[in-house]
Amino acid sequence: MAVYKRNYQRYEGPLTTPALRFLILPRYAYEQIFRFKIFTAFFVLCFIYPTGAAVFIYLHHNVKALQVLQLPISELVTIDSMFFLVSMIVQGSLALVMTTLIGPGLISPDLSNNAMPLYLSRPFTRTEYILGKASVLMILLSVITWVPLLLLFLLQAHLEGGGWLLQHTRIAVAVFAGSWLWILILSLLVLSLSAWVKWRPVAGALLFGTFMVSSGFAAAINAIMYTNWGYLIDISQQIKIVWSWLFKIQTENAIPVWGAVLGLAGVCAFCLLLLSRKIRAYEVIR
Repeated sequence: MAVYKRNYQRYEGPLTTPALRFLILPRYAYEQIFRFKIFTAFFVLCFIYPTGAAVFIYLHHNVKALQVLQLPISELVTIDSMFFLVSMIVQGSLALVMTTLIGPGLISPDLSNNAMPLYLSRPFTRTEYILGKASVLMILLSVITWVPLLLLFLLQAHLEGGGWLLQHTRIAVAVFAGSWLWILILSLLVLSLSAWVKWRPVAGALLFGTFMVSSGFAAAINAIMYTNWGYLIDISQQIKIVWSWLFKIQTENAIPVWGAVLGLAGVCAFCLLLLSRKIRAYEVIR
């Protein structure tokens, strides 16, 4: 077609609802992410444990299968709060690895290539940009954490029958709330690192280093000050305390639950501050 025939034409395609405009970012991000076979293989690997847990729950209620396999019921693990807590720890660890794989490259390319004015010059706010980038992680992490665990909970409730569902509703609440807390912490941490560290391998290493450094500093503060309040900066310990409280698992907590929640809220606030300093509009003058 000749150049002079390329006249301007108004876009007549479907329009995105303003409230869901931020979902444009994860839609295009997934096209890039799932092109890598290694990530696709890891994504499939994340469902091995839930699948095994589902088989275990089924066998736990199938006497004939247990007789064939010669597995006495008394030797099987009880399906209770501890069972689901362990399952969430396993899936949460996989969520940390997944965050390290895809999180560092979410914001840094936009800042390195000066693409931020292109985003914010459109009807797209900073909040929608951050929410859209976070949704890339939140959706994937949800698929491998609370979604399969709640399916396991429903399977157990269906096979157990009676009033098991009503008696153990707190497990479902703990799975949902605990998973979302972990997802929020991971997403904000890696997005803030991606915004400030342009080299992806370094940003990924810093994500792991954040947990190790916070634990080390907390141990040093506790040893020097003869206190346990150093755990206010230990993210891993805070998550452990909150998860144990949600599942009603009795543990010797170093600090109260409200202290752990306060520490995690501080981490989220600090990450949002870092993002607000980096994600901002500016005028390009030529």
